[in-house]
Amino acid sequence: MTVSSVATAYHHPLPLETTFAPASLPALLERTLAMNPQAPFLHFLGRTYSYAQIHKQAKAFALGLQTIGIQKGDRVGLFLPNVPIYAAAYYGAMMAGAVVVNFSPLYSVEELSWQVGDSGTRVLVTVDVPELYKTASKVLGASALETLVVGSLADQLPWYKGLALRLLKRSQIAAVAYGPTIKSWTEMTPAGNPVPVEVTPADLALLQYTGCTTGRPKGAMLGHDQLSVNAQQVAALNPFGNPAGEVFMGALPFFHVFANTALLNHAMVTGAAIAMVPRFETRQVLATIQRYRCTGFPGVPTMFQAILDHPDLAKTDLGSLKVCISSGAPMPGPVHEKFEAVTGVRICEGYGLTESSGVVSANPYDGIRKRGTIGQLVPGTQVVLLDKEDAARLAPEGEPGELAVHGPQVMRGYWNRPETDAETFVTIDAKRYLRTGDVARIDAEGFLEIVDRIKDMIAVGGFKVFPSVVEDVILEHPAVKEALVIGVPEDYRGEVPRAYVTLNEGAGATGEELAHWLNARIGKHERVDMVVVRESLPKTMIGKLDRKTLRAEVL
Repeated sequence: MTVSSVATAYHHPLPLETTFAPASLPALLERTLAMNPQAPFLHFLGRTYSYAQIHKQAKAFALGLQTIGIQKGDRVGLFLPNVPIYAAAYYGAMMAGAVVVNFSPLYSVEELSWQVGDSGTRVLVTVDVPELYKTASKVLGASALETLVVGSLADQLPWYKGLALRLLKRSQIAAVAYGPTIKSWTEMTPAGNPVPVEVTPADLALLQYTGCTTGRPKGAMLGHDQLSVNAQQVAALNPFGNPAGEVFMGALPFFHVFANTALLNHAMVTGAAIAMVPRFETRQVLATIQRYRCTGFPGVPTMFQAILDHPDLAKTDLGSLKVCISSGAPMPGPVHEKFEAVTGVRICEGYGLTESSGVVSANPYDGIRKRGTIGQLVPGTQVVLLDKEDAARLAPEGEPGELAVHGPQVMRGYWNRPETDAETFVTIDAKRYLRTGDVARIDAEGFLEIVDRIKDMIAVGGFKVFPSVVEDVILEHPAVKEALVIGVPEDYRGEVPRAYVTLNEGAGATGEELAHWLNARIGKHERVDMVVVRESLPKTMIGKLDRKTLRAEVL
C-alpha cells in the first residue's frame, strides 16, 4: 500500500507535493544573517547570543580548524551538552568543509572511542565539565583522535554567573591540561576569516550514529541537501505566520537528530530563537518557558510527564506556548490527555528516524489532528507499506505493513558500510525507499499509526538502545554464560532495558551484583532496571537465542 492509494485529505499548510531547494547549511545561515544580524538566536541561562555573534564564532572556529590542518571532508566531532558553542562549532566545522560527527555526552569511554575510530574523527570539541572532559581526555589518549578542543562553560554564561561558577563552584570546572593536543576554545577561534571553501548541497554534512539489533552502531550519512530540506519541511508545518518571531524551548539535546533538525536547523532557516538549557531539568525548563515566552516545545513523552508531575507547573504561565511536538517514543494516551487538560497546550505527535534526517511526519499544529497517530507526512515525502514477510512486495491493501520512506531527507547510506544497502533500502517503482523496521497502517485521510516494530530497538525516553550492545558488555562478566536484553514497559520513560542471563556452572553472582557491574560500564540511557538470572533462555530450533520468544514470555 502507498499513501497515495488512499483518499487523503492533507491538513498541513502547504501541499504534500511541495518541494524545497537544497542548500548548504552555511549558505542558509548567511541568508538568515542578512535578514537581521542582531536577531536573537540562542538564549542561554540569562545570556542572549545574536545570529551575528554565533556566525562570527563559527567563522573563527572554521579558521582555527584550518590552522591545524583540517581540510574538506575531514571529520570534526561534537561531545557537548546544549551550550552556545555547539552551534558555533557545528556551523563552523561545516564552513571549513568538514563533516560533523555528533556524540552523546552520555557515552562511556569505550563507546566514544569506538565511534571516534569508526568515523575517523580528527578533532573533538567538548566543554570543561569534569565528567565530559575526563571521558574525552581518555579517548584522546586511547584512539587516533588528534586534537581535543575544550570550551569554558563559565565563558558562555552571563558574566555574573560565570564569576560565581569560578569562585564558588570550582569543583564543577575540570582542571584542563592544555598543550599541543588539548586546545582551548579561545585558541581555536582566532580573529580573522577562514579561507573560503566551496561547500555544496551535495557534500556530506553530518555523521549521525544510530544502530541495529546486531553488531555495532552505524553512522548515517546526511548531506547538506538532506538536512537543509528537512529543516525547511519542518518549518513548512508552521501555520501561525512570522516564523522569525518563534521562540523554541531547547530542552532536547542538540546531538540528537530530532533536535538537530527540529530545533537548531529549523530555527536557523527561519530566523527564530531557541531558549536552551544544558539538560532537561523540569524546574529550569518551566522557568525558561515563562521567561522567554516560548512558543513551541519539541520534546519526548518523558518531558511532558515530568512537567505534569512538577509542583511548579501550577504557578508557571504557559500562555505563550502555541504547540508542543512529541516524538522519539510513543506518547501514552493518558499523559497526552492530561497534559492538554491541565496546561491547555496542544501536543502533536510526530515521527522520524536518524536515517531520515529527523522528521518524516507530524500531526497538524492547528485544526484536525488524531491522537495516537504520527500524523501526516511532511511535504515532499512519500511512503509505502511493505509486506511484513517479504519486503520486495507491498502489503495487501488495507493491511498494516513495514513503513518505508522516500524523500529528499533520506540519508545516503551508512558510513563505510555499503553492504547494508540491500537490507536498508528497497526499490519500488524505480524509487529508493528507506525501510524503517516499524509496522504501520494508513487511514483514509493519510494519517499514519505505528502498530508494531520489526526491529528490536528499545525506546528509552526518546533515545534508542540496542540490545546487542548491552548484551556484549554483560557477556564480558566471567559469571555470565548467555544474555538477552529486552525492553519492558515503564510509566516514565516508556521502556527500560532489562537483562536476562544464564550463568556458567559454579558461578554464584546475583542479579543485583550483575546489574551494578553492568550499569557502571554502559551509557546512562542503556542502564538496565534489573538483571534476571534464569536456568535457561529460549532458543530457536537451530539453537539461536530467541529474543522474540523471551519478550512474549515476559510481557
